[in-house]
Amino acid sequence: MSKKNLKNKVVVTGGVGFIGSNLVKVLIEKGFNVHIIDNLVAGEGHINKKARLHKVSITDYKKILPIIKGAEYVFHLAALPRVQYSIEFPQKTNEVNVDGTLNVLLAAKEGKVKKVIYSASSSAYGDQPIMPLREDMLAMPKSPYGLQKYYGELQCRLFSEVYNLPTVSLRYFNVYGPNQSDEGAYALVIAKFLKQVKDNKPMTITGDGKQTRDFTHVYDVVKANILAAESNMVSGEVINIGAGNNHSIKKIAELIGGKIEYIPTRLEPKDTLADNSKAKKLLGWKPEVSIEEGIGELKKILKIAKNN
Repeated sequence: MSKKNLKNKVVVTGGVGFIGSNLVKVLIEKGFNVHIIDNLVAGEGHINKKARLHKVSITDYKKILPIIKGAEYVFHLAALPRVQYSIEFPQKTNEVNVDGTLNVLLAAKEGKVKKVIYSASSSAYGDQPIMPLREDMLAMPKSPYGLQKYYGELQCRLFSEVYNLPTVSLRYFNVYGPNQSDEGAYALVIAKFLKQVKDNKPMTITGDGKQTRDFTHVYDVVKANILAAESNMVSGEVINIGAGNNHSIKKIAELIGGKIEYIPTRLEPKDTLADNSKAKKLLGWKPEVSIEEGIGELKKILKIAKNN
């Protein structure tokens, strides 16, 4: 994004959240006029004061319409995340993840937005018999969250085909990095492990710890969002954003270092591994932050000793 784009308006829904706050930071550094739509239900810890914050929910169409109007890009990250949370609260999560996404797309269409970049999820795949996971595989979500995020992809594709609104759906694989939440029962595993170690508690691993995840650093995810916005080659596409290199939960615990405690398994896919060749081909994207580098940075931020 060149200097000619200086002061162009962009909107980031969920811009105070984990991935959103990292994206907002980079967009501001690139000179964009950033507007954030966030109802702050997840807290106010990552508000960027250089952006304009609109405290509103994406479920309120009338309020988000004038905010989105005239934006060059809308980065739609707002959601009620987490698989286990959606299993407990399917109706509540559907209102945000499905109805809210429809509202964002409608507002973008009416507001003459250039492109919507939608944060999709690898949870749409569910359990697949073949790895790595490719975008042309049949979606088999195992949770309301996975289904809701997949439905958002279908909404985006439809808006591209029927309403001529350019969209891109980025299927994230197990994103981690600075600003990730370590609060509550549904915290992301790397954040949870780091907090447990910092609090001198054992890291709790569900099942045998042999389940694998394709951990992808938030800096790489931010880069993918910006490349997707810039690209003239993609509309209506679904693209994997994953490191293409999975690791067991047990290995993650060993990289962090500390005591381990095993707890009962829960409903979740056994493995994830992204085929990211489409992202490389269409976006020119490739992951750059290794799991060792990413965890090392987080341990440094949290002042966790290297020998833990």
